[in-house]
Amino acid sequence: MFDRLKADIERIRSVDPAARSNLEILLLYSGLHAIRSHRRANWLLRHNCPFLARAVSQFSKFMTGIEIHPGASIGDGVFIDHGSGVVIGETTVVGDNCVIYQGATLGGTGKETGKRHPTLGKNVMVGSGARVLGPINIGDNVKIAANAVVLMDLPPNSTAVGVPARVVKRDGVRVGDDMVDQVHIPDPVSQELCRLRLKVAELERRLEEQEQKNQ
Repeated sequence: MFDRLKADIERIRSVDPAARSNLEILLLYSGLHAIRSHRRANWLLRHNCPFLARAVSQFSKFMTGIEIHPGASIGDGVFIDHGSGVVIGETTVVGDNCVIYQGATLGGTGKETGKRHPTLGKNVMVGSGARVLGPINIGDNVKIAANAVVLMDLPPNSTAVGVPARVVKRDGVRVGDDMVDQVHIPDPVSQELCRLRLKVAELERRLEEQEQKNQ
């Protein structure tokens, strides 16, 4: 237990530049508290104590603002940064060393039964406010931008942005600009609107020229 706690703290220090000491992380990091509470809730669920499992889960939600269903599978080294508003559904699988930012949802679409939540590979980053919905698979080393809405599988080593999300980089080949962080990324919706504005301006110019010829 203590070895796992030590590994959790070391993981947070490696990815969070704001972490100043192990004691600060242990006492004040809501993401760490939520993960550790989830492990207890998951243990209770696996040992046929569903009511107690939900009780632990709901108390953790009240204390941290992070809701993780006891049935979710959370790997080692997962870091929930800030964490307020994060929701992780019952059949979600989160791989090792993932980072999940505040307001993110790993949920269902409301239509499925059985496996109805996403599966994240290793080293996945889910940006703040992102929605990853349905029984989809997110490959290893994927970056999901802030406020993106992911409804389809994403290949490994890719970056996805937009609503609905689309891949802008894969296997080191840029489909769009590379993502420096969860903010400085291309917005495919804005890019498409810009392209359409240019197209409309060109059509208006041609129409004006044609009208001038007809006069």
